[in-house]
Amino acid sequence: MVTKKIQLPREVHIGPGLIDNTGTICNDLRFYNDALMVCGPHTYKIAGKQVIDSLENADFSVEVVKVNSATEESVKLVEEKLGKAQVVLGVGGGKIIDVAKMSSSNTGTYFLSVPTTASHDGITSPLASIKSDKGSVSIKAQSPIAVIADTDIIRNSPYRLLASGCADVIANYTAVKDWKLAKRLQNVSYSESASSLSQMTAKLITQGADQIKPGLEKSTRLIAKALFSTGVAISIANTSRPASGSEHLFSHALDKIAEKPALHGEQCGVGTIMMMNLHGGNWKCIRDSLQKVKAPTTAKELGVSSEEIIEALTIAHTIRDRYTILGDRGLSREAAEQLAINTGVI
Repeated sequence: MVTKKIQLPREVHIGPGLIDNTGTICNDLRFYNDALMVCGPHTYKIAGKQVIDSLENADFSVEVVKVNSATEESVKLVEEKLGKAQVVLGVGGGKIIDVAKMSSSNTGTYFLSVPTTASHDGITSPLASIKSDKGSVSIKAQSPIAVIADTDIIRNSPYRLLASGCADVIANYTAVKDWKLAKRLQNVSYSESASSLSQMTAKLITQGADQIKPGLEKSTRLIAKALFSTGVAISIANTSRPASGSEHLFSHALDKIAEKPALHGEQCGVGTIMMMNLHGGNWKCIRDSLQKVKAPTTAKELGVSSEEIIEALTIAHTIRDRYTILGDRGLSREAAEQLAINTGVI
C-alpha cells in the first residue's frame, strides 16, 4: 500500500498588524527561549525589528542572520548559526523564505514564514528554490508550521511585487493543463483535488482582477490567501505540478539566458499567455487579467529582448525532466517566434 504524507501549516494568520503578535504566536505553538530569524538588510528594517521586539517581549533570545540571495552558501550560513534555536523565522520575500525553509528542513528545525511581500507561492509551499552551479532548482524542503502574513506590511511593499504574485497564481491555469496532459500521455501521478484547488485559486484572481489595486488591504489579503491556497495544492500533490508547468520552464529559461531577467511571477505570467495559446485555450483572457492587475504581458514590459524570448522558448523543455505541452523536443525557432508574435509578446 502506497502512503503519502501531506504537510500543511498548523496555523495561518492573515491580517493587519499581526507581526506584533509573533512572540505570542510562537508561544502558542509551544516554542520558548531560542529563535533564529533569517532576513535581508531591507526586510530587517521594515519588519525584522518588530519581529525581534515581539519575540523578546515573549522572553525569546533571538539570533539574526542576514542574507542577500537564495544560494547554497546562504543556506549553510544559516545552518551554522542555528545553535539551540527551536524555530527558524523567515522574514522577507521569496529568497529569504526559501533560505529559512531549506536550512530548517536540513536540520530538522521548525520553520515559520513571515512574508513581507506576496510575489510568489513560496510563502507556504514545501518547496524551496535554491541557486547552485547548475542554476535555480526547486528542492523539497518543508511547509511552515505557521504563516504570519501582516497585510499592512505586505500592502506597503512595491505594488509590482503584488502584481507578480497575481501572475504566479494565474500561471496555475497552464500548469494544470500540462499536468493533465502528462497524466494522459506519460501516466504521471495526478491529484484531482490538488488540480481543482489550483484552478479555483487562479479563478479567484482572474475573476477579481478588477478589484486588485495598489495599497488596498483587501487586495493584499486576497493575493495572500491565493498564494497560500496554491501552496496547499502543492502540499496535497506532493509535487509542484499544480502550480508549475511549461510557463515556469519558460521563466527558468529566461533566468538562464536573459541579461536582466524580470521577477519570477512576471515571467511566468507572460509564459502563461503563450502556453495557453499552445494548449488552444483562451490566452486573451489570461492577457487581459494580467493587464488588469498591471502585470507585464510583453517582452518590452518585462525588460527583455525579443531574441531572449525566442531563445527561452526553444530551450524551455530542457530545463527539467517534466513533460508539458512543449513535448520532448521543444519548439523550433520558427514556431517560437510565431508563437510570441501571435500572442503579442514580441
